[in-house]
Amino acid sequence: MGIINEDSFIETVHMKGLQISLIASGDGTEVIYHKLDPGIMWGIEPQEGWEALEYLCVLSGELILRNGNETKKIKTGSSFFRAPVEEHYVFEAAATTEFLYVTSRPVFFHYSKVTKEMMELSISIEEKDGYTRDHCQRINKLSMLVGKTLELDSKQLVNLNLASFLHDVGKLRIPLEILQKPSKLTPEEWEIMKKHSVFGREILEETGLPLLIDAGKVVEQHHERFDGKGYPLGLKGSEISIEASIISIIDSYDAITTDRVYKKGRSKEEAKKELLNYRGTMYHPEILDVFLGLIDQI
Repeated sequence: MGIINEDSFIETVHMKGLQISLIASGDGTEVIYHKLDPGIMWGIEPQEGWEALEYLCVLSGELILRNGNETKKIKTGSSFFRAPVEEHYVFEAAATTEFLYVTSRPVFFHYSKVTKEMMELSISIEEKDGYTRDHCQRINKLSMLVGKTLELDSKQLVNLNLASFLHDVGKLRIPLEILQKPSKLTPEEWEIMKKHSVFGREILEETGLPLLIDAGKVVEQHHERFDGKGYPLGLKGSEISIEASIISIIDSYDAITTDRVYKKGRSKEEAKKELLNYRGTMYHPEILDVFLGLIDQI
């Protein structure tokens, strides 16, 4: 139960670790209650043509504010205000945190649509492939750890947060007999499986939501290789987004260390050796070094 009586909520949207509730709305202004579990991120961004007022007040807990490469804490009783918003701001809950958000532009419908789209996609993945669901949650957690260590800017962190969770969403369009095959794929089946990164971009583009469209560009690249021998575009080096480069490494690490029907997962040390074998060829060397430095925290 939160600080504010739930009877006052007009509409509520839930997602894992996040609650968003509309409290009041009128003349274009909305008052929205948020409750975030530790580590959950939320953000605001500039919108072309909008001269909106954005205000939030922390009711309980603590938020970590990231703007570009700057970080500050917003504690209980403290507030944040911008009019208009001209930069990207990302807020991360340092503990279970409740805050009120007041905006002079109606955004609740947009928030609820993004949240519902993500919920529906994640449920669809879970129903089709339970491994992919758990895998995506692990990739998200580790990718964000690396992203924060690399001090990505706020926009990159938003992209990484969404893309890492949804990087395998394209598997929804892969035939079940290929996706759940308990043995090695044939060359023909592998060519079909490789299409999931493009399918992922297409699925996220079809939502029409800018945040998910941006994430889709990262999703499409998460099987590119540093040496240009990846797929689907054959990008190399700096042509690959830093977010996709992070996901690529974490995705491989999880595949190496996780038990599957047809193989037993290997140890952290074995995974380290495997990843190092492809440093500078498959994986971005500097990002790999950062991840390997964090691996004992996992």
